[in-house]
Formats: sequence, C-alpha cells, structure tokens
Amino acid sequence: MIDTVSLPEGIQLALAPVFLLTAVATLVSALTQRLSRVVDRSRLLQERLADPDRYNSAQQQGFEHELRQLATRGRLINVSMVFVVVCGLMIGMTVLGLFLTETIGGRLQLNRVVLGMFVSGIGSFVLALVLLLAEVLVASYSIRWRHQH
Repeated sequence: MIDTVSLPEGIQLALAPVFLLTAVATLVSALTQRLSRVVDRSRLLQERLADPDRYNSAQQQGFEHELRQLATRGRLINVSMVFVVVCGLMIGMTVLGLFLTETIGGRLQLNRVVLGMFVSGIGSFVLALVLLLAEVLVASYSIRWRHQH
C-alpha cells in the first residue's frame, strides 16, 4: 500500500534531479546540431573528392585533412552523446528510485543505489561536457586564422 502522507514529500524529493534533465536535453540538442554540421560538411568534402579532375592536388589534400579533423570531431561528439544519454538514464532512474523509496513508506531501501545512480549521472554529465569542450577546441584550432597568400 502506498503511504499517502509521504507521497508529497516523495514527489518533492524526486523533482530536484529533474531539473538536471533539462540540462541534459539542452546538451543533447547542442550535440545533435554540432554533429549535423560535421556530417553536412563531410558529405560536401566527400563529393568534392569524388571529382578529382575539378580540384588540384593541394586542394584535395586540404579536403582529406579537413575530413580527418571532421572524423575526430564526429567521434568526440558521439562519445559525448553516449555520456549525456547515460546521464539522462541515471538521473531518470534516480528520480524513480527516490519516488519509490518515499512512496512505499521506507520498506524499500534504495538509498545506496539511488546515490550511486545520481553520482554516475553527474559523472557522465561532466564527461560529456569535457568531450564537448575537446570537440570545440578541435573545431576552433582547425580554422585558418591567418590569411594564406
């Protein structure tokens, strides 16, 4: 039987980590947009490389170099996406665990499990942010800042 006295407390306690899910959704959106740009640019470069008569050797080497950088960026974004999705899953499980613990009237002892899920979720989020930073740095260092003659 559900303890209706602790139900509002359970809902209140479980809602605190839900705000992190907003950050997760925002990060998923940002990563998706960045990956979309990488994919679009990669397709364009692959089309250019498929027409070797149109571009000289130096241009083709530039395209291949940029494709390698884009591949690195794509890998960083993909791994970051994995960590942010794991974060979302862990925070969702945290919310579920907190809610169940509170509503079942203390009969279900999930404190350590809930704590582990929450810490795992936060750790995954931090790793996703670090990988996003790495991808942004790779992208910014790939820009030719000086005009080449």
